[in-house]
This record gives sequence, C-alpha cells and structure tokens, in this order.
Amino acid sequence: MLAVLVGALAWSTVAFELLATAIVAAALGEWLHLVGWPRAGAFGAAILLGALLLTVALAAPAAIERALLPLSLVSSLVWAGLTILLLRPDALSRRIPRGASTGLAVLLTVAAWVALVHFLLEGVAVLLSVLVIVWLADTAAYFSGRAFGKTKLAPHISPGKTWAGVVGAVAAVIVAALIAQRVAPQTELLSNLLLGGLGAAGALLLGCLVLLSVVGDLFESLLKRQAGVKDSSHLLPGHGGVYDRVDALLPTLPLAALLEWAAR
Repeated sequence: MLAVLVGALAWSTVAFELLATAIVAAALGEWLHLVGWPRAGAFGAAILLGALLLTVALAAPAAIERALLPLSLVSSLVWAGLTILLLRPDALSRRIPRGASTGLAVLLTVAAWVALVHFLLEGVAVLLSVLVIVWLADTAAYFSGRAFGKTKLAPHISPGKTWAGVVGAVAAVIVAALIAQRVAPQTELLSNLLLGGLGAAGALLLGCLVLLSVVGDLFESLLKRQAGVKDSSHLLPGHGGVYDRVDALLPTLPLAALLEWAAR
C-alpha cells in the first residue's frame, strides 16, 4: 500500500486524490455492508459519494479547507463517544441502529477524507508523517504485544490486542518522533510541529493519536463481530478488505488535523 501511495504522490496531486477517494469510498462501502446494507446498495452509495468528493477536490479545493475544522472536531468527539462504547463489557450487544450507523459511517469517512486531502495540500512530508504514525504504531503494537502481551485490552471484541501492544505502540511513536526532531528538525512533520510548538504536551498528544488509532481498529472489530464476519470484504486477497487496512487511519486523520491547527 505504501508503494501505491508513493507512486500516486510521485505521479500528481490529482492521482493521489483519485486514489485516496477510491480507498475511502471502498472502506465506506464495506462499512455500510457491515451494518446491514445490501452489498450492491452499500457500494453504489459509496461510489456516488466518492464521485461527489472527487468533484469537490478538483473543482472547489477551498471548500475542503473550510470544512476541515468543523468536520475534524465533530469526528473527534464522535470517536471519543465510541471509545466509551467500546470500553463497556456489553459492547457486543449494543448495536447502533442502522440509520445512525449509516450517518456515522458517512460522517467519519468524509471527515477522514477531508483531513487526508488537507494534508496532501499541505505537503508530502506532513502527509506521510501522519500516515507513518499509524503504520508505526500498528507494527510496534504487533511485536510488543507478541513479546510481552498478557493482559487483554478488550477480549470481548478483539482477543488478540493487549495493553502491552498499546504501550509499545505509544512508546515507539514518541521515540521515533524525538529522533526525527533531532535528525531533521526543519522538516515539515506533524511530530516536529507538535513537539516544537507544544513540548511535552506535544508528546502526550502523539500518544493520543496512537490511542485513537487503536480505537478505530477496535471499532471495526466490533462491527465485524456483530456482523459475524472475519474480514470487511475480500477485495484484497489475503488481506481482507480496504476497511481492514484503513480502520486505524479513519479516526486519526481528523484528530491530526485538529492538533496541527492547535500547534500552529
């Protein structure tokens, strides 16, 4: 996925916007199918919304910047509420009605798309720095969880996730951010902006980004368990669906946009 993303970035801004829109639309289609929509209707609606988003990106990019802060704020508040839901021991039995789930899916994927395009317009370095935070956290969580994980994070939703994995993910991201600040202090990275502008608070906020990425992963696991499926789809042979690959990015991108705004 990194190779595809970098290839699109190297090609042109429009190519990346097209790829990003296709990814978000596919994730939305899978999300809608998980909450009960027929496959054809779910993906049809996602394609229509993707076409609308791409039209906005090409014809009215200023509208994206105007929508960024309100969408990012609302999205982050919604994800905070979903975090409370996930912590409940009876989370699996608490199904969100399909109408509300549909609205949440559209809101949260559109907010992530707006933040993604915003970071693209800000520059390749800051865009990749946001994506790398999530990818590094996911990788570190896997290895630290395998090595030290004993206490389960949310066994009722995702038995494989442990508190050791979460701690390892937060530690890896903060250490990598401190190294990046020392090696390339002038580079436009989200971590440099947070650490340089907010100091120790910036490090804590990086940890919050990591925690929210875990929430995104757990929430998709909840939806899949409620739907009785292992993967969000079979679009990516051997890897499940697109939503499986971007679940941690969906909540992280809007919060990253909010933190960037606050640090500037």
